[in-house]
Amino acid sequence: MQINNPPRSTIRLTRRGRLALIATGAVVAGTAVAVPLLTLAGDGEDKPAALVIPEGWRAGQVYEAVDKALALPAGTTKKSLGKASLKLPNDAEGNPEGYLFPATYPLELNGQKATPESLLSFMVDTANRKFNGAPVAAGAQRNAMNVYQAVTVASIVQAEAATKADMGKVARVILNRLERGMPLQMDSTINYALGRFALKTTDADTRIQSPYNSYQRMGLPPTPIDNPGEDAMRAVINTPPGDWLYFVTVKPGDTRFTADYAEHRRNVAEFNAQQKASPRSAT
Repeated sequence: MQINNPPRSTIRLTRRGRLALIATGAVVAGTAVAVPLLTLAGDGEDKPAALVIPEGWRAGQVYEAVDKALALPAGTTKKSLGKASLKLPNDAEGNPEGYLFPATYPLELNGQKATPESLLSFMVDTANRKFNGAPVAAGAQRNAMNVYQAVTVASIVQAEAATKADMGKVARVILNRLERGMPLQMDSTINYALGRFALKTTDADTRIQSPYNSYQRMGLPPTPIDNPGEDAMRAVINTPPGDWLYFVTVKPGDTRFTADYAEHRRNVAEFNAQQKASPRSAT
């Protein structure tokens, strides 16, 4: 995020695209870690090849991963959306962003090879199982939201939080700003609008015409901005109390939350000094 109407040169905020790590393991459904490998080759029938969808991937990344995992021409999975009959909430208007749940999915099930439609349906069905239970509905209601809006908040938390431990506080910042009628000013929404993963947001970036420009538009973006995992959703429905309105990750392991504008400016200045001294640390 960035702060409300500050000098643009002083604000460079928190979390962007995630570093990828190689993962191998079981093919059971569950929350996945970020991996650059799209498929995991098994040793036999008990361990079929699988597709790992990391937390925080955008729909476009998922489509590309499915194409590669199934050895299909680029763009095939995206084109298959109309045939997939996905069970999405009405608010999604057919856009599965936020509901392609991060997990490990088999590429062969009961002797049948997966298709783009079957994989996308599996992901959406998994998201519905995770998101449509009573705890999520109750948590969303406590925050004056419906479930789809809670998923949207969770997607921002997933993109912005530097660590799992920070997720609850990031969620609280978002909810506090919504309650106060403040623009969210989250760099992650700008990155989504521009189709990129970047650390720094320029003044020109904040003036783009997009419903995802949370500097100029009030409230939540029209859809989630990625596909959040269970930790991010849990942070939204069980948000810790706090008056925080601003946050910045000054350096790895040091994210600072505050309700005081002046204190936040000092934290941002320290962040800028850290980046100037070691610019490569901001990848």
